[in-house]
Amino acid sequence: MVGSKALFRTIGLSAGLALTTPAAAQDNAQDLAKQLANPIASLISIPLQLNFDEGFGENGDGERWTLNVQPVVPISIGEDWNMISRTILPVIAQDGVATPGSNQFGLGDTVQSLFFSPKEVGDSGIVWGAGPVFLLPTASDRLLGGEKWGVGPTGVLLKQEGQITYGMLVNQIWSVAGDDARGDVSQGFVQPFISYTNSKATTFALNAEMSYDWIGDQGSVPLNFNVSQLTSLGKQPIQLGIGTRVYLESPSGGPDWGLRFNLTFLFPK
Repeated sequence: MVGSKALFRTIGLSAGLALTTPAAAQDNAQDLAKQLANPIASLISIPLQLNFDEGFGENGDGERWTLNVQPVVPISIGEDWNMISRTILPVIAQDGVATPGSNQFGLGDTVQSLFFSPKEVGDSGIVWGAGPVFLLPTASDRLLGGEKWGVGPTGVLLKQEGQITYGMLVNQIWSVAGDDARGDVSQGFVQPFISYTNSKATTFALNAEMSYDWIGDQGSVPLNFNVSQLTSLGKQPIQLGIGTRVYLESPSGGPDWGLRFNLTFLFPK
Protein backbone atom coordinates (compact mmCIF):
# COMPACT_ATOMS: atom_id res chain seq x y z
CA MET A 1 0.00 0.00 0.00
CA VAL A 2 2.93 2.36 0.69
CA GLY A 3 4.05 2.01 -2.92
CA SER A 4 0.54 2.81 -4.17
CA LYS A 5 0.36 6.02 -2.07
CA ALA A 6 3.74 7.13 -3.37
CA LEU A 7 2.57 6.50 -6.93
CA PHE A 8 -0.55 8.66 -6.37
CA ARG A 9 1.62 11.52 -5.08
CA THR A 10 4.00 11.21 -8.03
CA ILE A 11 1.11 11.30 -10.53
CA GLY A 12 -0.21 14.48 -8.94
CA LEU A 13 3.22 16.13 -9.10
CA SER A 14 3.66 15.05 -12.73
CA ALA A 15 0.33 16.59 -13.74
CA GLY A 16 1.38 19.88 -12.14
CA LEU A 17 4.70 19.88 -13.98
CA ALA A 18 2.95 19.29 -17.30
CA LEU A 19 1.01 22.54 -16.90
CA THR A 20 4.25 24.55 -16.95
CA THR A 21 5.84 22.76 -19.90
CA PRO A 22 6.79 25.04 -22.87
CA ALA A 23 4.66 24.71 -26.01
CA ALA A 24 7.36 23.04 -28.14
CA ALA A 25 8.07 20.51 -25.42
CA GLN A 26 4.34 19.85 -25.07
CA ASP A 27 4.07 19.10 -28.79
CA ASN A 28 6.92 16.60 -28.52
CA ALA A 29 5.38 15.09 -25.39
CA GLN A 30 2.01 14.72 -27.13
CA ASP A 31 3.70 12.94 -30.04
CA LEU A 32 5.45 10.52 -27.66
CA ALA A 33 2.18 9.88 -25.80
CA LYS A 34 0.46 9.08 -29.10
CA GLN A 35 3.26 6.66 -29.99
CA LEU A 36 2.67 4.87 -26.68
CA ALA A 37 -0.98 4.48 -27.63
CA ASN A 38 0.24 2.45 -30.64
CA PRO A 39 1.23 -1.09 -29.50
CA ILE A 40 3.64 -1.47 -32.43
CA ALA A 41 5.16 2.00 -32.63
CA SER A 42 8.86 2.19 -33.50
CA LEU A 43 9.72 3.26 -29.96
CA ILE A 44 11.69 1.43 -27.28
CA SER A 45 9.78 1.45 -24.02
CA ILE A 46 9.65 -0.48 -20.74
CA PRO A 47 6.15 -0.43 -19.26
CA LEU A 48 5.70 -1.60 -15.67
CA GLN A 49 2.02 -2.39 -15.16
CA LEU A 50 0.80 -3.12 -11.63
CA ASN A 51 -2.65 -4.74 -11.44
CA PHE A 52 -4.78 -5.38 -8.37
CA ASP A 53 -7.78 -7.75 -8.64
CA GLU A 54 -10.31 -8.41 -5.89
CA GLY A 55 -13.13 -10.94 -5.49
CA PHE A 56 -11.55 -14.36 -6.07
CA GLY A 57 -12.90 -17.54 -4.49
CA GLU A 58 -16.27 -18.76 -3.28
CA ASN A 59 -16.49 -16.05 -0.62
CA GLY A 60 -15.03 -13.35 -2.86
CA ASP A 61 -12.25 -12.47 -0.41
CA GLY A 62 -9.27 -13.60 -2.53
CA GLU A 63 -6.99 -10.98 -4.09
CA ARG A 64 -4.07 -10.81 -6.49
CA TRP A 65 -1.31 -8.30 -7.28
CA THR A 66 0.36 -8.71 -10.68
CA LEU A 67 3.33 -6.66 -11.84
CA ASN A 68 3.69 -7.08 -15.60
CA VAL A 69 7.15 -6.20 -16.90
CA GLN A 70 6.52 -5.46 -20.59
CA PRO A 71 9.57 -4.33 -22.62
CA VAL A 72 8.82 -3.27 -26.20
CA VAL A 73 11.76 -3.32 -28.63
CA PRO A 74 11.42 -2.47 -32.35
CA ILE A 75 14.05 -4.00 -34.64
CA SER A 76 14.61 -2.75 -38.17
CA ILE A 77 14.49 -5.44 -40.88
CA GLY A 78 15.73 -3.94 -44.10
CA GLU A 79 14.29 -0.74 -45.57
CA ASP A 80 10.62 -1.61 -45.40
CA TRP A 81 9.87 -3.64 -42.27
CA ASN A 82 10.14 -3.56 -38.51
CA MET A 83 9.89 -6.46 -36.10
CA ILE A 84 8.43 -5.35 -32.77
CA SER A 85 9.16 -7.58 -29.78
CA ARG A 86 6.59 -7.32 -26.97
CA THR A 87 7.19 -9.34 -23.81
CA ILE A 88 4.89 -9.80 -20.81
CA LEU A 89 6.62 -11.25 -17.74
CA PRO A 90 4.30 -11.29 -14.70
CA VAL A 91 5.39 -11.18 -11.06
CA ILE A 92 2.44 -12.36 -8.96
CA ALA A 93 1.46 -12.16 -5.29
CA GLN A 94 -1.90 -13.74 -4.51
CA ASP A 95 -3.89 -14.66 -1.40
CA GLY A 96 -6.91 -16.94 -1.31
CA VAL A 97 -6.93 -17.41 -5.10
CA ALA A 98 -5.70 -20.98 -5.68
CA THR A 99 -7.28 -22.38 -2.50
CA PRO A 100 -8.86 -20.66 0.54
CA GLY A 101 -6.22 -19.37 2.95
CA SER A 102 -3.27 -20.14 0.67
CA ASN A 103 -0.87 -17.58 -0.77
CA GLN A 104 1.76 -17.66 -3.49
CA PHE A 105 4.44 -15.27 -4.72
CA GLY A 106 6.71 -15.54 -7.74
CA LEU A 107 6.96 -15.43 -11.51
CA GLY A 108 4.10 -16.38 -13.80
CA ASP A 109 4.26 -17.67 -17.37
CA THR A 110 5.75 -15.35 -20.01
CA VAL A 111 3.96 -14.33 -23.21
CA GLN A 112 6.31 -13.27 -26.03
CA SER A 113 4.87 -11.64 -29.17
CA LEU A 114 6.70 -10.70 -32.39
CA PHE A 115 4.92 -8.34 -34.78
CA PHE A 116 6.17 -7.77 -38.33
CA SER A 117 4.96 -4.35 -39.46
CA PRO A 118 5.59 -2.11 -42.50
CA LYS A 119 7.61 1.01 -41.72
CA GLU A 120 5.51 3.18 -44.04
CA VAL A 121 1.82 3.83 -43.38
CA GLY A 122 -0.31 3.65 -46.54
CA ASP A 123 -2.86 6.17 -47.78
CA SER A 124 -5.55 4.52 -45.64
CA GLY A 125 -3.67 5.50 -42.49
CA ILE A 126 -4.08 1.96 -41.13
CA VAL A 127 -1.19 0.58 -39.10
CA TRP A 128 -0.91 -3.19 -38.83
CA GLY A 129 1.38 -5.91 -37.64
CA ALA A 130 1.24 -9.71 -37.46
CA GLY A 131 3.42 -12.59 -36.36
CA PRO A 132 3.81 -15.39 -33.82
CA VAL A 133 3.09 -15.40 -30.10
CA PHE A 134 4.75 -17.81 -27.68
CA LEU A 135 3.82 -19.05 -24.20
CA LEU A 136 6.88 -19.81 -22.05
CA PRO A 137 6.50 -21.82 -18.79
CA THR A 138 8.54 -19.49 -16.58
CA ALA A 139 6.30 -19.76 -13.50
CA SER A 140 8.22 -20.30 -10.28
CA ASP A 141 5.23 -22.01 -8.61
CA ARG A 142 2.93 -24.56 -10.25
CA LEU A 143 -0.06 -22.58 -8.95
CA LEU A 144 1.13 -19.47 -10.84
CA GLY A 145 1.43 -21.07 -14.29
CA GLY A 146 0.33 -23.90 -16.53
CA GLU A 147 3.71 -25.62 -17.07
CA LYS A 148 3.04 -25.68 -20.81
CA TRP A 149 4.85 -24.38 -23.89
CA GLY A 150 2.53 -22.72 -26.38
CA VAL A 151 2.48 -21.00 -29.76
CA GLY A 152 0.01 -19.32 -32.06
CA PRO A 153 -0.67 -16.25 -34.24
CA THR A 154 -1.08 -12.65 -33.15
CA GLY A 155 -2.00 -9.44 -34.93
CA VAL A 156 -2.89 -5.81 -34.38
CA LEU A 157 -4.76 -3.31 -36.54
CA LEU A 158 -5.14 0.37 -35.64
CA LYS A 159 -5.61 3.90 -36.92
CA GLN A 160 -4.60 7.26 -35.53
CA GLU A 161 -6.74 10.21 -36.52
CA GLY A 162 -5.70 13.46 -34.90
CA GLN A 163 -5.68 12.93 -31.15
CA ILE A 164 -7.61 9.64 -31.27
CA THR A 165 -6.16 6.14 -31.57
CA TYR A 166 -8.40 3.11 -32.02
CA GLY A 167 -7.90 -0.49 -33.04
CA MET A 168 -7.76 -4.10 -31.94
CA LEU A 169 -5.13 -6.63 -30.85
CA VAL A 170 -5.78 -10.38 -31.06
CA ASN A 171 -3.95 -13.63 -30.42
CA GLN A 172 -4.58 -17.35 -30.03
CA ILE A 173 -2.28 -19.73 -28.15
CA TRP A 174 -2.28 -23.54 -28.24
CA SER A 175 -0.05 -25.65 -26.00
CA VAL A 176 2.47 -27.81 -27.88
CA ALA A 177 4.59 -29.33 -25.10
CA GLY A 178 5.06 -29.42 -21.35
CA ASP A 179 3.90 -31.38 -18.32
CA ASP A 180 1.49 -34.08 -19.53
CA ALA A 181 -0.23 -34.05 -16.15
CA ARG A 182 -1.34 -30.45 -16.66
CA GLY A 183 -4.29 -29.43 -18.81
CA ASP A 184 -3.80 -28.38 -22.43
CA VAL A 185 -4.03 -24.71 -23.41
CA SER A 186 -6.27 -23.20 -26.07
CA GLN A 187 -6.62 -19.55 -25.16
CA GLY A 188 -8.00 -16.74 -27.32
CA PHE A 189 -7.48 -13.05 -26.62
CA VAL A 190 -9.18 -10.00 -28.15
CA GLN A 191 -8.43 -6.42 -27.05
CA PRO A 192 -10.38 -3.59 -28.70
CA PHE A 193 -9.03 -0.20 -27.61
CA ILE A 194 -9.58 3.52 -28.06
CA SER A 195 -7.70 6.46 -26.57
CA TYR A 196 -7.59 10.25 -26.70
CA THR A 197 -4.38 12.22 -26.16
CA ASN A 198 -4.74 15.95 -25.48
CA SER A 199 -2.23 18.78 -26.06
CA LYS A 200 -0.82 18.35 -22.54
CA ALA A 201 0.14 14.71 -23.34
CA THR A 202 -2.58 13.34 -21.09
CA THR A 203 -4.10 10.14 -22.48
CA PHE A 204 -7.55 8.81 -21.66
CA ALA A 205 -7.87 5.15 -22.68
CA LEU A 206 -10.66 2.58 -22.73
CA ASN A 207 -10.16 -1.09 -23.61
CA ALA A 208 -11.57 -4.55 -23.02
CA GLU A 209 -9.14 -7.45 -22.47
CA MET A 210 -11.35 -10.34 -23.50
CA SER A 211 -9.91 -13.84 -23.09
CA TYR A 212 -11.56 -17.19 -23.68
CA ASP A 213 -10.53 -20.69 -22.61
CA TRP A 214 -11.81 -22.89 -25.44
CA ILE A 215 -11.13 -26.11 -23.52
CA GLY A 216 -12.71 -25.02 -20.24
CA ASP A 217 -15.47 -23.13 -22.10
CA GLN A 218 -15.20 -20.02 -19.94
CA GLY A 219 -14.22 -16.42 -20.54
CA SER A 220 -13.10 -13.23 -18.86
CA VAL A 221 -14.09 -9.70 -19.95
CA PRO A 222 -12.55 -6.89 -17.88
CA LEU A 223 -13.36 -3.36 -19.06
CA ASN A 224 -10.47 -0.97 -18.28
CA PHE A 225 -10.41 2.83 -18.08
CA ASN A 226 -7.01 4.52 -17.61
CA VAL A 227 -5.66 8.06 -17.42
CA SER A 228 -1.95 8.54 -18.15
CA GLN A 229 0.36 11.56 -18.11
CA LEU A 230 3.64 11.91 -19.97
CA THR A 231 6.34 13.74 -18.01
CA SER A 232 10.01 13.26 -17.19
CA LEU A 233 12.42 12.42 -14.40
CA GLY A 234 15.34 14.69 -15.22
CA LYS A 235 16.02 13.94 -18.88
CA GLN A 236 14.26 10.54 -18.78
CA PRO A 237 10.76 10.68 -20.34
CA ILE A 238 8.22 8.57 -18.48
CA GLN A 239 4.49 8.03 -18.49
CA LEU A 240 2.51 7.59 -15.27
CA GLY A 241 -1.00 6.20 -15.24
CA ILE A 242 -3.81 5.04 -13.03
CA GLY A 243 -7.04 3.26 -13.86
CA THR A 244 -9.85 1.01 -12.77
CA ARG A 245 -11.68 -1.93 -14.25
CA VAL A 246 -14.85 -3.89 -13.81
CA TYR A 247 -15.32 -7.49 -14.89
CA LEU A 248 -18.32 -7.79 -17.21
CA GLU A 249 -17.68 -11.54 -17.16
CA SER A 250 -15.27 -13.75 -15.25
CA PRO A 251 -14.84 -17.49 -14.63
CA SER A 252 -16.41 -19.12 -11.60
CA GLY A 253 -14.50 -17.88 -8.56
CA GLY A 254 -12.94 -15.09 -10.62
CA PRO A 255 -12.50 -11.41 -9.68
CA ASP A 256 -15.15 -8.67 -9.67
CA TRP A 257 -13.13 -5.48 -10.02
CA GLY A 258 -9.59 -4.18 -10.09
CA LEU A 259 -7.13 -1.29 -10.23
CA ARG A 260 -4.19 -0.60 -12.52
CA PHE A 261 -1.08 1.55 -12.08
CA ASN A 262 1.39 2.22 -14.91
CA LEU A 263 4.96 3.47 -15.05
CA THR A 264 6.55 3.46 -18.51
CA PHE A 265 10.13 4.41 -19.36
CA LEU A 266 10.56 5.75 -22.91
CA PHE A 267 13.72 5.70 -25.01
CA PRO A 268 13.01 7.80 -28.14
CA LYS A 269 15.54 7.84 -30.93
